[in-house]
Amino acid sequence: MTTPTGAASTGAELTVGDLVAEKSYHLTRDSLVRYAGASGDFNAIHYRDDVATSVGLDGVLAHGMLTMGIAVQPVVEWLGDRGSVVDYQVRFTKPVFVDATEGATVSVLAKVGVVDDDGARIDLTVTFNGATVLGKAQVRIALASR
Repeated sequence: MTTPTGAASTGAELTVGDLVAEKSYHLTRDSLVRYAGASGDFNAIHYRDDVATSVGLDGVLAHGMLTMGIAVQPVVEWLGDRGSVVDYQVRFTKPVFVDATEGATVSVLAKVGVVDDDGARIDLTVTFNGATVLGKAQVRIALASR
């Protein structure tokens, strides 16, 4: 994970707008097969181009829950034992197409959106090929008492 210099390190130091985490993930078709095995989602649109195109897709796409899972990971790593994720919500806005040769890279940018007595809301910007793929991606965190 790449944590920018000056990123917030404790809850007391959180300020709206702080960049707390930034990371990119490279997905391959192998990644999709492994996720299918772990999740039990063996829908062929996640590994066969012919099936994906037959249902009107541009190609094989990553599982939505895989995209959602990797998007929250930088926040979990940044948070460590200082607190916990208490809520996480997204809207799936665009698919992540995973090319058989090139794969796909998903980028995550996490910024503090709100700080309040209950903790904070971390807003995620999740992109693939310059387009936002998860809309209104928000992680509520509770900070551990000191």
